[in-house]
Amino acid sequence: MNASTGTTAPDPAAPAVDSDRIKRLEEEGEVAADYLEELLDIADLDGDIDLDIKHDRAAVEIVADDAESLAHLVGRDGEVLDAMQELTRLAVQTRTGERSRLMLDIAGYRAGRRVELTRLATEAVERVRASGEEVELEPLNAFERKVVHDAVAAAGLVSDSRGVEPERYVVVQPAQEPATAD
Repeated sequence: MNASTGTTAPDPAAPAVDSDRIKRLEEEGEVAADYLEELLDIADLDGDIDLDIKHDRAAVEIVADDAESLAHLVGRDGEVLDAMQELTRLAVQTRTGERSRLMLDIAGYRAGRRVELTRLATEAVERVRASGEEVELEPLNAFERKVVHDAVAAAGLVSDSRGVEPERYVVVQPAQEPATAD
């Protein structure tokens, strides 16, 4: 196992991030990488850990030549991945004393899910535009809802979340017409 750090050009849509914040996010990534390397060693799994900063968050990904070997770390519908992310965030918080918002991906699961969810949001936007009626989506976890909300906003419509976990879902709504002054 080895951890590698990647630096990407700043996202022009992302808010400006100062150098202290970048250092803190890099530290979060390093702590997370140490924790995950120990976990992989205990489980006797091969994998590399890639670190980055994306969307003003530490982004950590476990990758392997054989992605199927990591499938049980993702679990059904990403349930194990979600639990591992929370445990990793707790490990970071314990070490740094600060709450972490890091994102964990394993074998590209979240990246693939982001593509699926963006397609789902685009289809919902098209249905709302065609019918003028709001569209309710299936229950989604917080990460998935965020992806959908972002895609809907980028398309110029509005959305909100309704329901209670674990049945919380997104509703895509028609764009509001601006009020006219008399």
